[in-house]
Amino acid sequence: MAVVIDLYSRRVVGWSMDQRMTKALVIRALMMAISLRKPPAGLIHHSDRGSQYASYTYQALLEQHGMIASMSRKGNCWDNAPVERFFGSLKREWTGDQLYKTRQAAIADVREYGAVYYNSMRLHSTLGYKTPMDYENTLNKVSGSY
Repeated sequence: MAVVIDLYSRRVVGWSMDQRMTKALVIRALMMAISLRKPPAGLIHHSDRGSQYASYTYQALLEQHGMIASMSRKGNCWDNAPVERFFGSLKREWTGDQLYKTRQAAIADVREYGAVYYNSMRLHSTLGYKTPMDYENTLNKVSGSY
């Protein structure tokens, strides 16, 4: 699984699952995020140093959309803490030791966690115990934009 998380609201804005961690997998997650957010040029996109994220194709896609690439320091998981936290929460709160009968069942369950529970039901201490969706909606109401 690859995810793209909006650091401001902690919302999962892009994700993809497959049998292996390939550059196509991370590109699909990024394209979902771009389609949803339509980010302005200058957005900083942070990732770890995986070969998928460092690939020419992925870096060219970032550049094509005016994004600035930022990568974690080698061997330092703390640089990518929000994504690491997401995966830890997914395992601890949702999938645990669960065995799925089919890949499709696993995908559907993880989709439920990321797209429904994590974004619209799970409270985040960094957001003042609001959900990512509530946090974004509060911002939109304050700023007058939707």
